[in-house]
Amino acid sequence: MTTPADDDGRFVVVDGRRWRATDPSIPTAFRTELVHELMDARRAVGAVTRAGGDPVVERGRVHDAKLALGERGDPWWETPTADGRRRRIEATILTLLRARDPASSICPSDVARAVGAGSWRPLVPEVRTIAADLAATGAIVITQRDVPVDVRSARGPVRLRRGPSMPESSGAGLR
Repeated sequence: MTTPADDDGRFVVVDGRRWRATDPSIPTAFRTELVHELMDARRAVGAVTRAGGDPVVERGRVHDAKLALGERGDPWWETPTADGRRRRIEATILTLLRARDPASSICPSDVARAVGAGSWRPLVPEVRTIAADLAATGAIVITQRDVPVDVRSARGPVRLRRGPSMPESSGAGLR
């Protein structure tokens, strides 16, 4: 059973355990996608565990989704550190891409809206920079009109797609 643990909505209690609540400023459509990926990752942890395997990759997916939802990392009600914001942006890029069809893409503004809610516009350049770093590793591909581009020199709208070496998790560790 889930019940609020406090009046400000920062935590919930599930079966007697206190957990950080999801960032309420995440727009509903993005929150739905992030939660869907979280639940898929949790099911994958269970399946690998039942099969006798070590679900380290699947737990990384869970971590990324929880980080994207604001349930881990810097508290969503506080001003994030530069490193904390970077980790959340990276996790959000990877989680949104995993939540969608492998052939689809996301816009950097999708990520900025999921992380920054009402003040998302100033985050777009940072999202593009982090996307460029992920593209340099092959984790994602940045396209403009379906043609791969270098986001640092591209002008105008771009899309982010899964890359040939997209990790199942960000490798940020289970902090």
